[in-house]
Amino acid sequence: MPSQQLARVIDHLRGVARKLQSASSPGSGRELMRIYNQIDPSTHEVVAGVRHFDLAGVQCEWLVAAGADPDRRLLYIHGGGWTSGDLESHRPLSARISKAAGVAVLAVHYRLAPEHPFPAGLDDCVHAYRWLRANGPNGPAPARSIFVAGDSAGGNLTLATLLACKERGLPLPTGAIPISAATDFAAAGESFRTRAGVDPIIAGDPQGIRAIGAVYTQGRAEPLSPLCSPLHGDLRGLPPLLVQVGDAEVLLDDSTRFAAKAKAAGVDVTLEVWPDMPHVWHLFAPFLPEASEAIEHIGQFVRKHG
Repeated sequence: MPSQQLARVIDHLRGVARKLQSASSPGSGRELMRIYNQIDPSTHEVVAGVRHFDLAGVQCEWLVAAGADPDRRLLYIHGGGWTSGDLESHRPLSARISKAAGVAVLAVHYRLAPEHPFPAGLDDCVHAYRWLRANGPNGPAPARSIFVAGDSAGGNLTLATLLACKERGLPLPTGAIPISAATDFAAAGESFRTRAGVDPIIAGDPQGIRAIGAVYTQGRAEPLSPLCSPLHGDLRGLPPLLVQVGDAEVLLDDSTRFAAKAKAAGVDVTLEVWPDMPHVWHLFAPFLPEASEAIEHIGQFVRKHG
């Protein structure tokens, strides 16, 4: 049975969705991203000890929980439909992952569309990943283990970062955690039909996802190319994956189809489909018990593999 708090989360997200539908510009959409999880003071509490810095023009910050190992690291890539989201919107989640996994988290604020179309955001993520391999929160030092995680569009960029590293001959991370990831700009999953009207935040119209793909790529790449739609990539040789998705998401099949294809390619895949959960429910921790539990699962996965 879902927690009692879930009903409030669903109602809140439906309200956010109504405001998003009337957003007239990327700027107004970005402001709304900041209220995505503001249902209770606990979900957007102030995080202490954050260290913000500029990495060759890419805004980043360190989040290191007490007792975290600085040589075990995780790159966190925020969501927001490739056009919104920032370090602040996902700071509490990044901090909770650091605590649950005992790792130093580097959060990256990649360049956003439409001002910076593909491959700008992906290039920023790959750059941050390469830097993270050789640099920790205390200065230059090789990583003993390194993970990449992200939600929604950030989940897409998490998987695209793996494929880009593979394509460029770079070392792959120890593991990766795509959360509620968008993996296919074709929007061909059945869940766009079966979860339409159930998903409180993302409309079940495939044309909406395809339109976002056009804004993201702006003709600079085919939206169904692997670095834009990772489902269509060669997944052989990828590191262990923890794929988390909610059963109430129109993007459900983006995760389940990717997990199935990766497993068929020989990848060690742990797929978690969370009953009744909406898109990136993790952002509602600790108000929503299932959010805190999902973050603990991320911590367990990271501790197991690295």
